[in-house]
Amino acid sequence: MTSRRPHILVTNWAFPETHAHLAALGTVDANPARIVWPQDEIVRRAAQADAIMAFMPDCINAAFLARCPRLRIVACALKGFDNFDVEACTAAGVWLAIVPDLLTEPTAELAVGLAIGLGRMIRDGDAIVRAGEFEGWRPILYGSGLDGSTVAVVGMGHVGRAVVQRLSGFGCRMLGVDPRAAMPANVTACGFEEALAASDYIVVAAPLTAGSRHLVGREAISRMKPGALLINVGRGSVVDEAAVASALEAGRLGGYAADVFEMEDWALPDRPRQIDPRLRGHARTLFTPHLGSAVERVRRMIELRAADNIVDVLADRPPRDAINRAVALRRAG
Repeated sequence: MTSRRPHILVTNWAFPETHAHLAALGTVDANPARIVWPQDEIVRRAAQADAIMAFMPDCINAAFLARCPRLRIVACALKGFDNFDVEACTAAGVWLAIVPDLLTEPTAELAVGLAIGLGRMIRDGDAIVRAGEFEGWRPILYGSGLDGSTVAVVGMGHVGRAVVQRLSGFGCRMLGVDPRAAMPANVTACGFEEALAASDYIVVAAPLTAGSRHLVGREAISRMKPGALLINVGRGSVVDEAAVASALEAGRLGGYAADVFEMEDWALPDRPRQIDPRLRGHARTLFTPHLGSAVERVRRMIELRAADNIVDVLADRPPRDAINRAVALRRAG
């Protein structure tokens, strides 16, 4: 009698190489489209899964896990895991793994791009050219540049350090805000309020925790230098989007650029269900749809690394990128 092949659920569209890697291990049930499955569809499909490759839109909690009696690992193709209940996974005997480092460089690169785009009014300039209104140089759209500016990076983890590394050639003074981190030689350690008051650009690269939600809110914005530019590549809910919209409308904040949004933070039941329309409609905003790691080569590497964590568990090894403690009692497959 042959043993049952492991059942592997891939909740979102993935590259063919990922499918091939996982198909060598077991039966793969994968989302074939780039449209996110509804949660109830994922729960239905997960009921027989031994392993799940999860993505940013997914939310794994105790109620989900209770419906998955065979599950041994949730391998996340991501770095920020605030939508995944670590304690619930551990209590259920399920490994939880992330991909810790591959997203760092492309996210930092995008942060610098957003800062330049916002400061140099690239969105506005592009609109003028596309509208056929450009007839040669005119003294319009005078923005701000990084050279000679003060830039504060809030959160000096892997992404924050990669941001300052990329900024090192731009001729700006750099402040690092993170009481737990040692600063690179070209970065001055600074308190949060002091950095807000001194900076022309504030780049948010902090993770979402209980203590960081709305860290950049109404009070923090009131302490910023008038006309400062705010860029968020950390987590949406670290910034209070409603407060940002009000500050933009009042002319207090010079601009806001973001790759992450509050409505994405699925684990927060009181999160907004859409991006504040005032932000989407404001001229001094610049947005990208969570493109931090959206470099094709990098995304392939991220998925294959997540698949390797599944390989480990199906071979009865601890996953190399586990973030919960060792599972002492593995459920039978």
